[in-house]
Amino acid sequence: MTVSSTSEAPPRASLGLARRAVLSTPVIAVAGALVLTTLVMLAVGVDPALAYPALVRGAIADGNLEYTIAAFVPTLGMALAFAIPLRAGEFNLGGDGQLAIGGVVAAALALHTPLPPVLAVLLPLIAAALAGGLVAGVSAPLRTRLGVPAIVTTLLISAPAVSLSSYLVRFPLAERGTGIAQTPPLPEAAHLPALAGSAYVTLGLPLIAILTAAWLYADTRTVLGYEIRATGHSREFARYGGVPVDRLAAITLAGGGAMAGLVGGLIVLGPPYRFVDGALTAPGYTFTAVAAVLLAAARPVAVPFTVALLTVIQAGGPGMEREAGVPSQLTQVVQGLIIVIVAVFATVRRRRAGA
Repeated sequence: MTVSSTSEAPPRASLGLARRAVLSTPVIAVAGALVLTTLVMLAVGVDPALAYPALVRGAIADGNLEYTIAAFVPTLGMALAFAIPLRAGEFNLGGDGQLAIGGVVAAALALHTPLPPVLAVLLPLIAAALAGGLVAGVSAPLRTRLGVPAIVTTLLISAPAVSLSSYLVRFPLAERGTGIAQTPPLPEAAHLPALAGSAYVTLGLPLIAILTAAWLYADTRTVLGYEIRATGHSREFARYGGVPVDRLAAITLAGGGAMAGLVGGLIVLGPPYRFVDGALTAPGYTFTAVAAVLLAAARPVAVPFTVALLTVIQAGGPGMEREAGVPSQLTQVVQGLIIVIVAVFATVRRRRAGA
């Protein structure tokens, strides 16, 4: 009897683990979004059997994988910019402003400060991170001293930050003699090295991977990570336990802004090696990153995977439009549905817990 029960325990445990994985919020949210999207396709006369393979091919086939990886890097960076403050219960929705300011500062430094090859890349990236952290850090005293939620202040500060970067690239930093709002090309010494001769994938990929790994380690293995998690779960309980919650709010907001600013620097120092007005915010990295973090339920280990999933969906949209005649904007509908489903599940769980 003992041998039999022991032999049956692992299969039962595996079955329970698989069941929890299948019924997890991310899996249900993605499945529900795909089901609703399929119904929309059928309603307008599109064959999903043609659309979904075209979506995948548009992201990873026909030489498109390189572009998808290049889009994955800033999306993952912006996911960290949102997820780091979120662990402390703060919502950083000002990613676009922090991204744009970081990019324009990196471009200005690279253009007007002659530096040797390594420093010509390193210093603009550091300056971009500091600029993004400063923009996000403005929200910290508004949150801790005046009680204005970070979700409001970061969003409101983002708009003037984007406008300021637009002004700088149109006037003081503008390339003369062209009708395009962009800076001159950056010096060759300031170009991010490409990986394996790639046209799009640069040193930004391993850099973001290292920063993601460092965040995962700090979140789970350090005292600071524990205090941040405790603050996010219950601010008053953490304060009662001696955790400096106001300081942590400022640190995480500034850290998220620094990550967004760094992403702006990585984009500008990569192809086409200049700051182009609107090019950093138009792809929607911030929105996709927020959707990925919410889909991962803010679990750090799951964030890279949800970012990869949504990047594939977004990057494959043009391929789906070409081959199946489905507008690429449908991929944004999928992301929106994922956020709605995740929000519904979170609301249901909160009400059940309150009951």
